[in-house]
Amino acid sequence: MNNPEAITNLTKSLEELQTLDEPRELDNLHARAVAIDDYFRATFENSSVGPRMRVDKNPYALIALGGYGRREQCIGSDVDILFLFEKKMPDQATELVQEAIYPLWDLGMDVGHATRTLKECISLASKDFDVLTPLLDARFICGMSPLYTRLMEMVHDKVLKGKTRTAFLKWLASTKQDRHDRYGDSSYLLEPNLKEGRGGLRDYHAMLWIGRIAHGVRDPRDLEYLGLLSHGEYATLTQALDFIWKVRNHLHHIAKRKCDQLFFEYQPLVAQALGFGGDQDLQGIEQFLKTLHRAMEQVKQRHKMFMLSALPRSRPGRPFKAVRPTRTPGIIVEKGAMVFEDPSALAKDPALLMEIFAESARESLPLSLDANRLVRDFAQVVDDSFRSDPRVVKAFEKVLSTPAPDFNPMEEMFATRFITAFIPEMGAIMDRIQYTHYHVFPVDKHSIKALQIVKSFASRAEDRRNHDLYNALYQEIPNKKTLHWAVLLHDVGKGSPEGGHSGRGARTAREILSRMGYGEAMIKDVEFLIREHLLLAKTATRRDLHDENTSLACARKIKDPDRLKMLYLLTVADSQATGPKAWNDWTSVLLQSLFIKTHQILTKGELATEEATRMVKDKRKQVLAAAPESMKREWYNLFTLMSPRYLQYTQPKEIVDHIRLYERLQDADAVIEAAPSRDANLRTVTVCAKDRPGLFSKIAGVLTLNNLNIFDAQIFTWRNHTAMDIFQVTPPLDSLFEKRTWQRVERDLGKVLSGEMDLSKALEDKPVAKSDDNSASALRRERVSVDNGSSGFFTIVEVIAYDQLGLLYKITDALYRCGLDIWVAKIATKADQVVDVFYVRDFDGQKVDSPESVDAIKQTILETLHGERDNKGVQPAGLGETGDEPSPSNPIH
Repeated sequence: MNNPEAITNLTKSLEELQTLDEPRELDNLHARAVAIDDYFRATFENSSVGPRMRVDKNPYALIALGGYGRREQCIGSDVDILFLFEKKMPDQATELVQEAIYPLWDLGMDVGHATRTLKECISLASKDFDVLTPLLDARFICGMSPLYTRLMEMVHDKVLKGKTRTAFLKWLASTKQDRHDRYGDSSYLLEPNLKEGRGGLRDYHAMLWIGRIAHGVRDPRDLEYLGLLSHGEYATLTQALDFIWKVRNHLHHIAKRKCDQLFFEYQPLVAQALGFGGDQDLQGIEQFLKTLHRAMEQVKQRHKMFMLSALPRSRPGRPFKAVRPTRTPGIIVEKGAMVFEDPSALAKDPALLMEIFAESARESLPLSLDANRLVRDFAQVVDDSFRSDPRVVKAFEKVLSTPAPDFNPMEEMFATRFITAFIPEMGAIMDRIQYTHYHVFPVDKHSIKALQIVKSFASRAEDRRNHDLYNALYQEIPNKKTLHWAVLLHDVGKGSPEGGHSGRGARTAREILSRMGYGEAMIKDVEFLIREHLLLAKTATRRDLHDENTSLACARKIKDPDRLKMLYLLTVADSQATGPKAWNDWTSVLLQSLFIKTHQILTKGELATEEATRMVKDKRKQVLAAAPESMKREWYNLFTLMSPRYLQYTQPKEIVDHIRLYERLQDADAVIEAAPSRDANLRTVTVCAKDRPGLFSKIAGVLTLNNLNIFDAQIFTWRNHTAMDIFQVTPPLDSLFEKRTWQRVERDLGKVLSGEMDLSKALEDKPVAKSDDNSASALRRERVSVDNGSSGFFTIVEVIAYDQLGLLYKITDALYRCGLDIWVAKIATKADQVVDVFYVRDFDGQKVDSPESVDAIKQTILETLHGERDNKGVQPAGLGETGDEPSPSNPIH
């Protein structure tokens, strides 16, 4: 390198730019590109190789490509450079590249370079669109400028002509779809890809590329000057891009590398750097993500409308007619999009603003670019008379009810913000973020998704679990618009950061529907569905479904079978739309079980004790029929030792299997049996053991030690002090050697119960795989609640915490230290969050309802979760001041 001053100047400039904070982020990006330009020019001027290459006979030029060519140079961006020669590749070309590029590599910069002749460039660009694309952003840096001019002329005159031009436009559309499928919609994802996702910077680049090919765009401002975007659209686009660039630049700086995925771990730091509060300010982070999502939504909408107008559209097998009428006068279809036939008619007939969305739903076609603009511009005419106009309400009901498998006009209504003009209360949930791993979508996108799922129940789908049930129930609902309104508005109460969104949303829904002229009966139903939309999900995952009081309580609250059907479908759609981590086969099974039991009570009456007695007698008969002749007396005696609760909720075949498992116990501390679960991709693990203090927590710890996650547990104790505990767990990681896993579980449990293994130490020593970042988790505290009202026989302890190795073991061990006997355990995992619910009694078989005992339970569990093992001043629940140990006659587990 003959010019060390050039690299010194570049290093100094880039360091100064680290702290530069121009009002427009694009100015920062341009400044970084200029600093690199200056380096290449200085290297060119002082090159020791260049003079030997006879530039007069074989001219060459250095040309910036891609993002560097556009001057969008973020801190971690690539530097793509083309060494272009006019005639042939000289022998000194490699030395020239090394002279210019090696110093940049030494600085840690990611430099991509190509060395080609003019002829090679054009030939490759004609065959490979990945080569052609960066040439569209080419920018001259130094060397012989006429060579750059010839290159660009040949690209436009020889490459981007005829079939190649058409093929390239189709390729851009195809790669766009592949990119969106791979990286998702960045306008709502909680970890958006700032560059490649839908609404990311690459969508903007695609607009520039198509604009350059189809309309002669040279500078981004030409998008406005050439009429491709209005002045307002261009202004909002540039404002959105500036914020995305600012986020990307700060992300590169914080990550100390090129990183375009805004992972959870970086979000608090980027939010703080951009002035959205401190790194522990949850509302600040949510506001930051809301601002980012709105910016990416702007890019997404501008890109979508631009692609619609710039690229020809057709349906598979049948091209669109140029112009045709619709069922609504004043609205036509033109080139595959919905258009107002006469925009001036909107002033006299504003109802067309809603009817174009209804026709869009009927035709499954988007609004044209001009129609989108008109909807935005005329939204100001929407007032209370418009909102209560029966014609407008009927058109909106059409949008609400029409299934949208391929195209969803409700999304366009939200994107144009027309929904907030029609229902102003929706404005508070637009782009509202719930900063947890559990909620994948912002509140408004979640509501759209839930509505789309409910409408999909209108048709049958053989390949989807339980869809036939959903379809049958949907068809039985007499007034489906009640359900549709409830789904759309079920989270409208989340516009306020305060709790109690269900009740607040119900009151808001009443105001909305009353304004639109709906009757009191329908309003009451919608109000109820919204107020209770969490009832079934919470009950199914947090309460004992084997306890008839659980379904009785639901039935008494819901009262009407049709309301139950609507509430069930709303719950299913709400859960599925929350995100892939919120819905699984096990959740589906629990919800369906609760629905069926509650529906049976509402249609056939409450459960009867006589029926339960008859059922136990029938089970005894079936069990004894399966007993070997020589064992019938012994099996009969065992049957009399089984608890009523066990007999009521265990099937005859399972009782037989449990007796045989008990016969294997003999002198062992515990034996286990594992089998596939009937209802989901889980395993049913039955543990038969001699009952003892802390048994349940020890079993939970051993299962955790062997990488088995517990979804549900039923704890039964026979009168001969035999524990029969039944767990629903995930399958072993290695399905080929599953039998070995269960053998190891049984062996480990035996060692723990005999004292050969220190379970706490084994869990501490267990290697922990790096989990998903828990930035969102760290900003929320654990909660413990104690409920003495929902069950007549048990105290219900509910623990909400964030997942960690051995969590269930720690909680159950804390309950054991509080002197509590666990009878039922419900484990509901919501991505990073776990809700563990335990039905407990004290050693005397009583509920724990004294205020002192309740406080002690909460304090002990919270101290355990926080790692504070000093329980000084914490008195076990149910014990007197003497702190007596549990009686051996009342063991717990």
